[in-house]
Amino acid sequence: MLPRIRRLFEPDFERYEGVRRINIYFLRLLFGLMLFVLGRDVWTHILGHEGPWDSDEAVAWSVFASFSALAALGIIRPLKMLPLVLLEIAYKVLWLILVAYPLWSTDSLAGSPAEERTYAFLWVVLPIIATPWKYAFDTYVRGQRRSVDLQAAERGDSGHSVRSRVNFGTPEAT
Repeated sequence: MLPRIRRLFEPDFERYEGVRRINIYFLRLLFGLMLFVLGRDVWTHILGHEGPWDSDEAVAWSVFASFSALAALGIIRPLKMLPLVLLEIAYKVLWLILVAYPLWSTDSLAGSPAEERTYAFLWVVLPIIATPWKYAFDTYVRGQRRSVDLQAAERGDSGHSVRSRVNFGTPEAT
C-alpha cells in the first residue's frame, strides 16, 4: 500500500512528461468540477434565457460555456488543457486584486454586488494547488519539454549520449 501511495508523488516520465500523478489526478478532478458544476449553471442559464442578449452579458456566458465544454477534453488530456487552468487562475486572481481587494480593504465588500463572486473566486486556490508549476514553467515560459528519452539519457539507461537521444532535427550517432 505504501509504495502505491509513494508513486503518486513521484514524477511519471512514462505517461505524464515528468508530472506527478497526484497533480494529474487533481487536474482531472478540477476539470470534472468545471464540466459538471460550472457546466450545469452556465448551460441551464443559456438554454433557459429568453429574449435578446445584452452583448457584454452574452460574452461572459459564452466564455464560461466554452470553459465547461473544453473541460471535457481536460479530463482526458489534462496536460494538453493546462493553459485553460492557467487562464482560470489568471482571470480569477486578477479580478480578486482589482475588484474584491479594494472593496475588502475599505470594509465595503460585505453586502456589495461583488461579495458572492468573491467567495466563488476564492476557490482559485484549488487550481493553484493542482497546477504542476515546474512543468508549466518549462513548457510555456522556457519552451522546453522533458521527454522520456531525455530522462532515460540523463539517468544513463543507455550508452547513447543525451544529445543523440534528443531529436533536434537530425539524429546523431555517438
